[in-house]
Order: sequence, then C-alpha cells, then structure tokens
Amino acid sequence: MRINTFVTHFADITDSRQLGKIEHKLFDIILLTISAVISGAEGWEDIEMFGEERLDWLKLYGDFENGIPAHDTIARVISRIDPKQLQSCFIKWMQECQQLSEGSVIAIDGKTVRRSFDKKQRKAAIHMVSAFSAANSVVLGQVKTDAKSNEITAIPELLQLLEIKGCLVSIDAMGCQRDIAQKIVKKEGDYLLAVKGNQPKLHAAFEKHFPISKLYQYQGDSFETKEKAHGRTEHRMYFVADIFEEFVDFSFEWPELKTVGAAVSIRQVGDTAPKAEDIFVRYYISSAELSAKEFGEAVRSHWSIENTLHWVLDVTMREDDSRIRRGDAAENLAGIKHIGLNLLRQETSLKLSIKKKRLKAALNEQYLSKVIEM
Repeated sequence: MRINTFVTHFADITDSRQLGKIEHKLFDIILLTISAVISGAEGWEDIEMFGEERLDWLKLYGDFENGIPAHDTIARVISRIDPKQLQSCFIKWMQECQQLSEGSVIAIDGKTVRRSFDKKQRKAAIHMVSAFSAANSVVLGQVKTDAKSNEITAIPELLQLLEIKGCLVSIDAMGCQRDIAQKIVKKEGDYLLAVKGNQPKLHAAFEKHFPISKLYQYQGDSFETKEKAHGRTEHRMYFVADIFEEFVDFSFEWPELKTVGAAVSIRQVGDTAPKAEDIFVRYYISSAELSAKEFGEAVRSHWSIENTLHWVLDVTMREDDSRIRRGDAAENLAGIKHIGLNLLRQETSLKLSIKKKRLKAALNEQYLSKVIEM
C-alpha cells in the first residue's frame, strides 16, 4: 500500500465528527484498523491493543499525535464512515494497483456475514457481493445487500463501479439476467453466465440438446481434465458450440450471445463406479467466442472466489464469527478485511499461507511494513 497513493484515494472519505471534537485523525484510525486486521485482530479491543503495542511503528505512516484511540472511539468512527464512499475509494485504488489483461476472468459472487444480523434492531445479516480477479487473487470491489435474493439489484451497481473492458465477467445462475448481460456488454466486457431454472426456456433448450447421453458422444469442441487426491477422482469435461438453429431465438434476447457450453463433473471415490448423484451437469451462455479449453478454464476460475476469497474470510479471518453490528461497522469492516487480504496476497516474497502471513506481520514489524507498502 504505497501510503501516498492510499491517502490520495481515501482522502475523499467524509469525517462526520464535529471538527472541534476530533482528537484522532480519520486516516490514522483507518490505517490502524487495516494494519491490525492484517496482523490478526478480530474486534475493536484487539485493534486498540495492536495500536498500543505498535504505536512507534504506526507513527512512521501516520501522525497519532494523541496516541491510540480507545476501542469505543475506533468502533464509533469506523461505523460512521459512509460505506459507499469507502467502496468507491477502494475500487479506484484497486484500479490503479491492478492491471487486468485482455480476457481476464472477473468472478462475481455473494457471501453473507452470518452473525451481522441484529434481532433487537430487526437488522438482517448483510450480504456482500464481491468482484474477484481470478488471475491476481484480489478483490476488485464489493457492494452490500440485505439478502442473497437482492444480488440481482446489487450486481449492476457493482458493475457500474468497475472497469471491465476486455474482461470476461462470470456470474452464477442468480445473475443470469438480460439486464446484467446488457450492462456487461455496454461496458465493453464479455459475460459468462450459468443457466438454471430461473431461465426456464433457456434451461429447457440446454437439457433438450445437451443431455448427458449426447455429451458422452459429442463430436464438437471438447476439453477434459482428471485430478486424483485423497482417494477421490474428479473428472471434468467441457463442451462448447456456436449458436445453432435451436438457439437463434435466444441470441436476439441475450446481447452478443456467441457461445453455449456445458460442463460435466464426475466424482468417483476409489474404484467404485460413480452414481447418478455424483454426476453434475451445468450450462452456460457467453458473449465471448470461447474454445472448450478456454471455457473450462474460465468455469474453474469462477470458483476461485469461493476457494480463495470466501473460504479464507470464513476460516482464516473468521468473518462469520464476528458480532460487529453497530451502524455500518459490519459492512465497513468487511471492506477493510478485503483491503488487508489484497495486501497480504500482493506480498509474494514469502511463500506462506494467509494465516501464517498474518502471524508473521503480527510478530515482525519489518514484514508488516513490507505488506503495508505493497
């Protein structure tokens, strides 16, 4: 995090406190929170404790003229930051830090912060929809909804903020909507959308023309992989076709539709023949001209948002265990965790897991500086 660049992008965040009562600068509190989260802090008291132990180090990057704020002050300030301002600054910062190559996969998916609900205040758990660069393993941006069902409205809002020109945007079946496809094409990107029962006519056409029996004897472009681990074999097959007669009508409904594809996954344990429930078939439409190999790699890349982002947030950063709910604190802290995770991922001098990088940052100021200065 080149500090000057970070300050430039985050300086626009409004400090809602009364000017005469400000004892600790907003940037200092944001810097403290990010650094503490990188080092393993999970709550406000953890952040305060980290600050007390690392005050001299923090003064290398901020003022901290009045020392470290109390945890109540940290919680109050973070909870009052406008989430939309924080998201906008985050996205602009990432656009400067990350250069996406032509055809890069941007995976969009949602995750619920499970314990952010507040029964007394009748507040539902927040649901964050994130855009994830599969190649660079970093979050490009995120927006909040109050329920998974609202992803349909959140995705266009997120797309509006992102720079997706030349990229392939992959979304699961929830986002298989004509308006979303149109938004992606209008911003000069391509879409790869999973098709399920929420598009019944399109899904029925796939089931009619790409049944599993036909796919085993498919004569068109195909690609397959086999992976063995822990006594289990994963056999994946990918099939693509240009738009043929039965799909012509859909090409008028879906902007720039060029490729239809099917992905088959067969899971086998040991030498036991796979059962029907071990065979999964998924269908996709895309505005990009994809070979079967490119299609397969894009489909696999989409799932990196689950394995590389959501799993790490749940297991390593314990996001689902957080009971922080005050004001907009849950949403803002989720964004700060994305910042911290991005910085940890971009520090590549040590080949360590995120968990071990956080421990190293907590123990070693030099390494923490290396992460912060990425």
